[in-house]
Amino acid sequence: MSQTHTEEPMTHRQVLEALSGLLLALFVAMVSSTIVSTALPKIIGALNGTQTQYTWVVTATLLTATATTPIWGKLADLYSKKLLVQVSIVIFVVGSVLSGFAQNTGELIAARAFQGIGVGGLQALVQVVIAAMIPPRERGRYNGYLGAVMAVATVGGPLLGGVIVDTSWLGWRWCFFVGVPVAVLALIVLQKTLHLVTIKRDSLKIDYLGATLIAAGVSVLLIWVSFVDSSFAWLSWQTAVMVTAGLVLLALAVWVEARAAEPVVPLRIVAQRTTALSILASLAVGMAMFGGAVFLGQYFQIGRGYSPTEAGLLTIPMMAGVLVSSIVVGRLITRSGRIKPYIVAGTIVLVAGFAALSTIDHETSLVFVGGGMLLVGVGVGMSMQNLVLAVQNTVQLKDIGAASSTVAFFRSLGGTIGVSVLGAVLARRVTDNITHSLAAAGVQAPAGGQTSNLNLNALPDAMQHIVRAAYGDATGHIFLVSAGIAVVGVIAAILMRPTMLRSTLDLSSPKPADPADPVAEHVGVQR
Repeated sequence: MSQTHTEEPMTHRQVLEALSGLLLALFVAMVSSTIVSTALPKIIGALNGTQTQYTWVVTATLLTATATTPIWGKLADLYSKKLLVQVSIVIFVVGSVLSGFAQNTGELIAARAFQGIGVGGLQALVQVVIAAMIPPRERGRYNGYLGAVMAVATVGGPLLGGVIVDTSWLGWRWCFFVGVPVAVLALIVLQKTLHLVTIKRDSLKIDYLGATLIAAGVSVLLIWVSFVDSSFAWLSWQTAVMVTAGLVLLALAVWVEARAAEPVVPLRIVAQRTTALSILASLAVGMAMFGGAVFLGQYFQIGRGYSPTEAGLLTIPMMAGVLVSSIVVGRLITRSGRIKPYIVAGTIVLVAGFAALSTIDHETSLVFVGGGMLLVGVGVGMSMQNLVLAVQNTVQLKDIGAASSTVAFFRSLGGTIGVSVLGAVLARRVTDNITHSLAAAGVQAPAGGQTSNLNLNALPDAMQHIVRAAYGDATGHIFLVSAGIAVVGVIAAILMRPTMLRSTLDLSSPKPADPADPVAEHVGVQR
């Protein structure tokens, strides 16, 4: 059976029809994280969890999403992208239901980890399909829609989560159940609007060994980061065993990937200058953004005493920055064809925003806090999606899945490391602040240690004030760390080569394409 391959771009209406289901799926995945952000203090308080468990409810999803992202991306180069997106949504739905029925923090963390597998698929595959439909030069304007979905999900999620936990007849479990009907709707819309013509490739080989080694190596190191300095010391036999094991697994993964016929992470792509620097910048931006932003809801509720709904409203400046900057910059990139100046500017603004937030404590003016969040949002909107676009512009269509998911992998990896490291830093600093303040005030801590610091209503009045001040004052310190990490992103962006975005779906080849080795998938819209 012969297949024709056309480079003719799709019309704006066709693209929007195909995008509708994809963006709805992406919305579901993003809401799953943001809806929990303002509700987590009450969820962990209700389950009587600890600060470490608070961090792990977020980290578990990021961990599995990170570990599976390159696998999803490679599968997208080999099999039907549409089917893979649908499978991701189903996994996400099952994880959401399990999370809603969790009876303790251990079950909740496990369910969130399973949910993360689906999130990893969605965050990789949506951008892969978009890249297969739209040339890089035109993709800037559609990245604006991606930014809009990010902003709406990130603004709407905390607000929705706050309203749910503040509504007595709903309760926190509906933070997980509420996404299920939206996910089902995404499945229906995808079935009707997204039409992908799959071209089979002979002799397909999936690099299961490489995928397993990458997932295992990353997981071991992230688990170490989460527990070091709390469960065991930096210099201990546990550290030696876990770090050595993680590095050995990743070294073996590199060795396997260099020899695999269909590597999960193609080293020839990663070694390119634009890709390598984009990966480094994504790692830094992911660490700074995810690591810093995830604790804002906790700052407003625990440190400032606002309700979950009010905490959601107070995060609007950051999301407004993401929304406006991603749409405006996306159109400017499409008009000029240049991308580096906007990425550089975005990373600089991100550093400035975190530097401003690093000065806050439990009495800082909300106007100042909002200004810092606005700068962070603008920086994220200008840089995050465009780092993926910069890489997509340099690779052939047949490698678009692996390339896109590799950048998403390192961004998610950075986010996971950021949440783990900053969560550990925050927990340590909060504990020190509380211990010091209790000793200075002569207040006796609750006996037995069975009451979580996050369950404020169960604490004595005097201790409530101490806990609020401890969290509010410690939060500025983690934003200072975030600012330092984000500087790495600035350096990587500056070192990137200036380039013009191409106007074709695929790279022009110096020699005729081999008809026996077609691209993995040709994308079009069936009428």
